[in-house]
Amino acid sequence: MQSYPQHTSIDVPPYGQNMITTVPISPQPPPRDFILWSLFNFVLCNAFCLGFCALSYSIKSRDRIIAKDFIGASSYGRTAKIFNIIALCVGLIVTILSIILVILYLPFYFVKP
Repeated sequence: MQSYPQHTSIDVPPYGQNMITTVPISPQPPPRDFILWSLFNFVLCNAFCLGFCALSYSIKSRDRIIAKDFIGASSYGRTAKIFNIIALCVGLIVTILSIILVILYLPFYFVKP
């Protein structure tokens, strides 16, 4: 023998009242394109052309954002971010090593024989 629920209740508004439920949909912000960081790396930290690669991927990401292709834009944005991180690290290492080498070898140029 099967047992069915004895009572079921449905909440219905009184007659003549319309019940409309709205759920606000918050628009998702577009993915980041890192264009300013890429421009900085292109001008100042362009070791092995990594800044140029980051700039080109940032521009591609911005084009995808304008075309409303957010999946492609986020992919290009992630690639630009990786290139920016690598370019910045390499640029900082080269700058620090250059300063250290100048400090170490500069006194040898002022020594009188």
